[in-house]
Amino acid sequence: CGASGVTVNDHQLAAPAPEDSAVAGSEKMGRGRIEIKRIENTTNRQVTFCKRRNGLLKKAYELSVLCDAEVALIVFSSRGRLYEYSNNSVKATIERYKKANSDTSNSGTVAEVNAQYYQQESSKLRQQISSLQNSNRSLVRDSVSTMTLRDLKQLEGRLEKGIAKIRARKNELMYAEVEYMQKRVNTTYEFLY
Repeated sequence: CGASGVTVNDHQLAAPAPEDSAVAGSEKMGRGRIEIKRIENTTNRQVTFCKRRNGLLKKAYELSVLCDAEVALIVFSSRGRLYEYSNNSVKATIERYKKANSDTSNSGTVAEVNAQYYQQESSKLRQQISSLQNSNRSLVRDSVSTMTLRDLKQLEGRLEKGIAKIRARKNELMYAEVEYMQKRVNTTYEFLY
């Protein structure tokens, strides 16, 4: 899990300059400055890679949760081991990136590409919901009459969780669509005046 990239260890910390201290003679608490260069000691390099990799993965997770951002992170160690994080799917995020990259170079803005993506996702979800509703209707009709009270409660809980997920995704897509439309209105308004 070592890295040949830019990493450092604690032994390469540079002491802060005397003028950095708030009061002359007092020691400054906190992190020192580090020299960014390849760590020669293999063990130190591997430990640093693991610590920094974990910190990077944590930051990616926090960014996705706090900002509701779609995040994909791919890291290869110097030994070729793969580490990844994605709040969606790495493959789907990369495909979205490729599509946005090729679409923006041809025509349109990133906002338009994102709106198209969300509209397509919304359409797919509607189709999935419709299909699931149809299959669930027949399943429920056939099996509800033979279920125990405990089974019915479990089914109800699963259905409520499923509905909550669907509503959350629907709201996310609707919000993105409203945001896109507001940007279009603002752009049109600026163009007219």
